[in-house]
Amino acid sequence: MNFVEELRWRGMLHDMMPGTEELLAKEQVTAYIGFDPTADSLHIGHLCSVMILRHFQRCGHKPLALIGGATGMIGDPSGKSAERNLLTEETLRHNMEGMKKQLAKFLDFDSDAPNHAELVNNYDWMKDYSFLDFAREVGKHITVNYMMAKDSVKKRLNGEARDGLSFTEFTYQLLQGYDFLHLYETKGCKLQMGGSDQWGNITTGAELIRRTNGGEVYALTCPLITKADGGKFGKTESGNIWLDPRYTSPYKFYQFWLNVSDEDAKRYIKIFTALSKEEVEALTAEHEAAPHLRALQKRLAKEVTIMVHSEEDYNAAVEASAILFGGGTSEALKKLDEQTLLSVFEGVPQFEVSRDALAAGVKAVDLFTENAAVFASKGEMRKLVQGGGVSLNKEKLTAFDQVVTAADLLDDKYLLVQRGKKNYYLIIAK
Repeated sequence: MNFVEELRWRGMLHDMMPGTEELLAKEQVTAYIGFDPTADSLHIGHLCSVMILRHFQRCGHKPLALIGGATGMIGDPSGKSAERNLLTEETLRHNMEGMKKQLAKFLDFDSDAPNHAELVNNYDWMKDYSFLDFAREVGKHITVNYMMAKDSVKKRLNGEARDGLSFTEFTYQLLQGYDFLHLYETKGCKLQMGGSDQWGNITTGAELIRRTNGGEVYALTCPLITKADGGKFGKTESGNIWLDPRYTSPYKFYQFWLNVSDEDAKRYIKIFTALSKEEVEALTAEHEAAPHLRALQKRLAKEVTIMVHSEEDYNAAVEASAILFGGGTSEALKKLDEQTLLSVFEGVPQFEVSRDALAAGVKAVDLFTENAAVFASKGEMRKLVQGGGVSLNKEKLTAFDQVVTAADLLDDKYLLVQRGKKNYYLIIAK
């Protein structure tokens, strides 16, 4: 496989230095992408970079995932309007562990193949580097004029940031440049990749290598992923979509991809899956013939959820979706864990009732009018039950005075009441 061609048809190539494609055709190349360890999980904003490393390895080359332990203690001004919080060493180590586990789902770290992936941390080679040594051995090679010309620096200095640019952040591009130099000298790394906002930092590294030992190295960037409407990709009202199920449940993760627009689905299926060009073209044609069936979104959600989580999590997310949108059985509902149940019914009206009342048993008509105001009156509820329009935990209520007890609780805590086809209410026993 030709790596550059692969990125090109997937819409994942933004810019590259002349000679990059020729180098990749000639030999097995070692390349790296840096990841900021500001959390113990990656989010889907990182996923394009991760997929680039994955394609790189599939094309026979050797990927390095660099965790910016040292640079994470400083903060990169690229694309930022404020200085970020600095991290402690303990937090950095913890965050690295979480990120490595996730990267191992995409990259082969453990085989004895010559192109097995490696995880490196720039804190390991920066922690004992004194400021005087750094100023003498690195700082003297790059002029302030060169550094000031970078877009990330110019934007911050031209008043886009309230507090200007600290010296700490100004040195960031030198530190990142030194990473490239160090990996070039110790691992034979000739290529640095990243998002298009990193072009300035990457080219500083290439320039540093050229000026210190005359080495020939290269750069390649991918476009920053956006939504068709110009909105920020991967951000929702509740924040980032994380790869760690503790922060974003597999159900919510699946729903995110399922709900992208047609326009976005056409781009994302190329970027975030390993499906071949032929498969993507066939899927796109199928989608265009019947857009209402959302073939692209369904396949995208399936591929990414299985890749990040598991097939089991994907199946559970599909079942959970069916429960919310009309299908689903009481058995499927009972199988949901608490986190998924709450994710599925997030935003539906909730009522709290006393567990003691349920222990003794209470008539549904009293529970759903007096204890929890699901129905405005007992008469209204009686009518709806007679018409088959009320369900408890996905089973039709056959009698309005049916007795509900603690044994009916889901996860020993919840009752799900459905009124008509689309109105759900969650009753929480406390």
